[in-house]
Amino acid sequence: MSSFKWPKHSILAIAIIATWLKTVIVYHTSFELDIENAMQELILIINPLSFILFAYGISLFFKTTKTRNRFLIAVSTILAIVLYANVGFYRFYNDFITFAVLFQTSNFGDLGNSVADIISITDILYFADVIVLLLAIKFIPKVQGITPVRIELRRAYFILSMAMVFLNLGLAETERPELLTRAFDRELLVKNIGTYNYHLYDIYVQSKSSAQRALADGSELVEVDNYVQANQATVNEEMFGKYKGRNLIIVQLESLQSFVINNKMNGEVVTPFLNSLTNDKDTYYFNDFYHQTGLGKTSDSEFIAENSLFGLGRGAVFFTHGGNTYNTMSEKLGENGYFTNVMHSNNASFWNRNEIYESFGIDQFYDIESYDVNDENSVNWGLKDIPFMEQSVDLMTGMHQPFYSKLITLTNHYPFTLEEEDIMIPEYNSNSGTLNRYFQTVRYLDESIKTLFDELKKSGLYDNSIIVMYGDHYGISENHNKAMAMYLGKEEITAYDSALLQSVPLFIHVPGSDDGEVIDEASGQIDLRPTLLHLLGIETSNDMQLGADLFSEEHEDFVIFRDGRFVTDDLVYAGEVCYNRDTGEETGIEACQPYIDRSLVELEYSDEIINGDLLRFYDEETGNLHQDALEAKE
Repeated sequence: MSSFKWPKHSILAIAIIATWLKTVIVYHTSFELDIENAMQELILIINPLSFILFAYGISLFFKTTKTRNRFLIAVSTILAIVLYANVGFYRFYNDFITFAVLFQTSNFGDLGNSVADIISITDILYFADVIVLLLAIKFIPKVQGITPVRIELRRAYFILSMAMVFLNLGLAETERPELLTRAFDRELLVKNIGTYNYHLYDIYVQSKSSAQRALADGSELVEVDNYVQANQATVNEEMFGKYKGRNLIIVQLESLQSFVINNKMNGEVVTPFLNSLTNDKDTYYFNDFYHQTGLGKTSDSEFIAENSLFGLGRGAVFFTHGGNTYNTMSEKLGENGYFTNVMHSNNASFWNRNEIYESFGIDQFYDIESYDVNDENSVNWGLKDIPFMEQSVDLMTGMHQPFYSKLITLTNHYPFTLEEEDIMIPEYNSNSGTLNRYFQTVRYLDESIKTLFDELKKSGLYDNSIIVMYGDHYGISENHNKAMAMYLGKEEITAYDSALLQSVPLFIHVPGSDDGEVIDEASGQIDLRPTLLHLLGIETSNDMQLGADLFSEEHEDFVIFRDGRFVTDDLVYAGEVCYNRDTGEETGIEACQPYIDRSLVELEYSDEIINGDLLRFYDEETGNLHQDALEAKE
């Protein structure tokens, strides 16, 4: 063995092979990437190389072996951290991290148990390539002194590197045409160009969106406005202003999905109070309603409901565009005499709420400082939902009426833990602790809603209010599909099933109205703004909104998800496959194509409005561009 002579660039080769193999293994073990054919598998295997070869190849420009090795260790460590960050993020969100999310560091300190629950001692294996490289540098005999690399060798190496890049892109474009136009579909990008290249592309997209605001002059709104006006649903005259003058109380139900409504878990009723509202004489219950959030999750849900626009595909609007001009539901209500407020027992800076609520025109934010929070009445993320409801109604009793209050619940949040005294039903018995505990925190959330109703009745506010409740986003990600399949009695959860599981409940409860009914038309959070404003008699015909009044005869059963999936009354589009909704069977893509095209248009228009801060040029009273914007255009 002592006579064996290692090739001159063994360390470089070991670094490339170790990081490549580790990345491919991580793709298959830590991410749920849907691989449909041999070509997709080949692309997944080669795509790490298209970046790794170039990144590690820079070491060839250094003159000494010691400097090259230090560079290789640094790059290997950085790539390991990037990959592991994606693994951790994926465990929590079932998605890949973006450049914009990195600016949300003010939230990290509040994650607490959520982060601890997704980290394991075995995660050191994600740094296996760094360890292998360090061992190789230590034990492989070193070449001393200055050892410059010949220009011909460098040239040949980088020709090979660029060839791999073009091969990767060529195969990816063949497999998925117009791939790079779908920046919102991160799984698709990672499958085709790899994690490392995806992050480079994400930085490019982020830079491009940042430039949009500086270059915007308002003329971009003309095309968007034409689309909005052409697709606007007419107002239902019978419903318009039917509940004018009532207080509006909106409860955003943390992580609540529809699969628990009117269902049992091992014989236990999960949501007895909400179940009673589904056939209540004063409640409109929408049983085919969907969240449309992205990486912003709860904040996206708030944003969508307030603006009738989509959140961004690569981060939380609350962080990236908190200072924009908006035309929100709160602003419209304020202009019509309402005292507008948000009630959430968390830090004011969490999700950048203290800044963006000012942009939303919200009069007051009742944050953690407005509540009595102590060790006895808090758990996990903060104040428990039952005392939160009790204290919130106390605050409402001192408000000017009519008022608009949005209540954001906390207890039904990952990792779904409760104090012993708050547990009302036993855990489920699947292989997923997350799903097992979920039913218990949902049961507690349901009890807190009952408390809210009781407290509103005691305070005298109940009869003159509309109480709206909806799920903000999914609670159980696709990482728990095996356990979900067990609960739902299915062999597996398909892309079709996963799309339909994004349904969240929506209740519009109007005390004393006797107007209750079950509405089974497909709808989404983007429809809330026009629906609620119209019920209160507030006109929105000139507003730049993409949703439609749920009570309009022209409301279309078509719900676009932030990642490009959609649901209609007849079709489901998910995993790049078109399904017949009734049967769950695959159908020709031509049936979905018109909706695919419209989804891309609406997501793009929404992004343009936000990235360009285009509403600063828009006059919502007239529905026209401001005069100065028109002059700038000329």
